[in-house]
Amino acid sequence: MTQRRRTTRGRLMVAVAAAAALASAACTASAGGTGSAAPIGAADTSSSASASAGTSAAAGPAEITANPAGAKALNPTTPIKVSVNGGRLTTLSLVNAQGKHVTGTMAADGTSWQSTEVLGYSHTYSLHAVAVNPDGQKTAKKYTFTTLTPSNMTLPYMQRSGGYSLENGATYGVGIVPVIHFDEPISNKAAAEKALVVTSTPAVTGVWDWVDDQDVHYRPQKYWAPGTKVTVKAKVYGVEVGPGMYGQSDVSTSFTIGRSQISVANDATHMVNVYINGKLTRRMPTSMGRGGYVTGTGGQQISLWTMSGTYTVLAHENPAIMSSASFGLPATAPDGYAPEKIYYATKISVDGIYLHELDTTVWAQGHQDLSHGCLNLNYDNASWYFKLSRIGDPVEVKNTTGPSIQQWQNGDWSVPWSTWVKGSALH
Repeated sequence: MTQRRRTTRGRLMVAVAAAAALASAACTASAGGTGSAAPIGAADTSSSASASAGTSAAAGPAEITANPAGAKALNPTTPIKVSVNGGRLTTLSLVNAQGKHVTGTMAADGTSWQSTEVLGYSHTYSLHAVAVNPDGQKTAKKYTFTTLTPSNMTLPYMQRSGGYSLENGATYGVGIVPVIHFDEPISNKAAAEKALVVTSTPAVTGVWDWVDDQDVHYRPQKYWAPGTKVTVKAKVYGVEVGPGMYGQSDVSTSFTIGRSQISVANDATHMVNVYINGKLTRRMPTSMGRGGYVTGTGGQQISLWTMSGTYTVLAHENPAIMSSASFGLPATAPDGYAPEKIYYATKISVDGIYLHELDTTVWAQGHQDLSHGCLNLNYDNASWYFKLSRIGDPVEVKNTTGPSIQQWQNGDWSVPWSTWVKGSALH
């Protein structure tokens, strides 16, 4: 993969002017919690230090240690820690090759420091630390750290079913399925999956399911509850997800689950019943797929059924441009048709099944199946559904013959839970 959008993660600073200057409440107190801390870099003029120098043996020099000590191929997410035995830090700086300082926090007593900023890949950092013992004797130490260089990197993208972007701050239906798409094949799926974090309020138990080497989908066992707040994070930076391949950057997004709108299309009655928050709100006569197969380009068999199973709303198109050639049937073939504008088209499958307006089949809606697989509605019903439905709203199609919807077609909710769980690399 071309290494793009690589971020240099060394910035800001940590030239420590005082042990307390890098902590908030502890800034005004000494290690014991009383009195004032002497500024780092200035001599300690406290009476106890002077008395000690005059009445007891000279203290040994302060000992500075770093962990890891001068590491090579350091993971950039590993904090660098500095500690002092027999004294306190007066000066500490950690800088990259361009002289940019790395931020960190100092212990209130000045005896330790730890970096708080994630480092960058393929960088060299220099650490300079000075400490004093109780007699004011200085000790200086220098270290060099080099972070690892990935042989390849992969960037995760926040998506939803169908390859659409999962928008931050959006409101989705109760059937929304977050998807992480990696722009490189992942061989260590367990490591990658451990870095994927989903939190929600209220809490929901869900599982990731790998559909291929680049895409992993997440869903609970049942639909999300209305009002749920969800945050999805891919914390893959610094994670080795394949031999020599690391996550390029962390990404995250948050969204809200809206009201429950579940539509049930029953081919036995030729009706679509729409339930909002559990209440039947509208009954819409429909004409679904006529059934059977036709032979398309290259001799493949094309299904004319509306597949049974649970779909979700993917997109709204007004108009959608539809043609039989889009699913492999030439316009000149029997049952083929040239491109045409179809209005108030609500897309529910990756391969082009919609609920849409088609007044030319109103006479059959509620009675007979005539379509190539879509759910035909009259103008009033199609426009009403188009305007009211939300991305992620479930559409449950029942009692049709022929094949069932597959996961790749937007059939995540048609996968039995026991099968879904097996698709995780951690179960």
